[in-house]
Amino acid sequence: MKRVGVIGGGQLAWMMADAAQKLGVELVVQTPSEHDPAVSIAKETVFAPVDDATATEILAQKCDIITFENEFVNLQGLSLLAEQGVCFRPRLEALAPLLDKYHQRCYLRNLGLPVPEFFALEEVENLQSKIEYLGFPVVLKSRRHGYDGQGTFIIQDFATLEQKLSDETTTNTLNQSLFLLEEFVPFERELAIIAARSVEGEIVTYPVVETQQEQQVCRRVIAPAEITPNQVAEIQAIAHTLLNSLEVVGIFGIELFLGADGQVLVNEIAPRTHNSGHFSLDACETSQFEQHLRAVCGLPLGNPALQGAGAVMVNLLGYENSHSDYQNQRQKIAEIPQAHVHWYGKTESRPGRKLGHVTVLLDNQNRESAGAYANNIARTIESIWYPR
Repeated sequence: MKRVGVIGGGQLAWMMADAAQKLGVELVVQTPSEHDPAVSIAKETVFAPVDDATATEILAQKCDIITFENEFVNLQGLSLLAEQGVCFRPRLEALAPLLDKYHQRCYLRNLGLPVPEFFALEEVENLQSKIEYLGFPVVLKSRRHGYDGQGTFIIQDFATLEQKLSDETTTNTLNQSLFLLEEFVPFERELAIIAARSVEGEIVTYPVVETQQEQQVCRRVIAPAEITPNQVAEIQAIAHTLLNSLEVVGIFGIELFLGADGQVLVNEIAPRTHNSGHFSLDACETSQFEQHLRAVCGLPLGNPALQGAGAVMVNLLGYENSHSDYQNQRQKIAEIPQAHVHWYGKTESRPGRKLGHVTVLLDNQNRESAGAYANNIARTIESIWYPR
């Protein structure tokens, strides 16, 4: 029986449990708190922060392969373990150009993939003229550790930019090396694709989905996205180019913008399972979590196809500081036909925190007006979940 170490013990690791059992894999998790979701499903747990490479050395002694639930890791420390023969999948060299968002943008641009215009603040002599070239609004991003909208700011004018940089630094001088600036893309829709690459280099892609964000946090995912076959092919080609270039083993999530002119731009890369792929647990023959374990364990990749016409996934986000398990709302949502509720078992709610998700499967009767139908379902779920 293979043992897979997972750095990170949140809901993404927790959702690997059923796939691990199916594949005969034991999960060993490195995570800081006994209350983290994956602790309940792990064969063993190393209680330590995910960037503690000394703890990862202990993790490595308990498993055959190490993979990642999040990217907030200490690459330098892990590199020493890789030199000693510890097997990381994806390999550390695949993570290296992605963890800093400026380096990620440069890597994508150097591959010839379409990205928004961007620059690093630290490399600009005349900031004001550079920003005037992009035009307001502009997007200010933290180069490291931003997720779920954290570390992303839409800036309307130069005075606001200076104030935000001042607010975001802990010193009296502006630490501009922490940020990048990029053009604001007036996209028509946000899209995403989940792609997996095997040890042998085989790549499979999941249906392209539409993601709907509010305050830079994903609220809903509609699968498949209503886009043209040419756009699907372009996005699949982007996924193949990226995964082959990095020689990835495992699952990657790729977020994209679709412009009003039909142009596709790559937004961000997640080197792991991803929120935009949660629908696959209920809607696809092989979930993204099973696919990831298949890839990292050297097993044949599974079929990523939808088993029905489509699905809508709605995140159940915290809206208050509470210790409630929201049993009443969850029960009402579960009564929606074809609804599958996934509750992550977190003991504390706070605004914006991902507490669970629900996927509703769509049948062929709804296919012609799938977008409108999916949005109606999402509104029904949210009317139950969020207080009026």
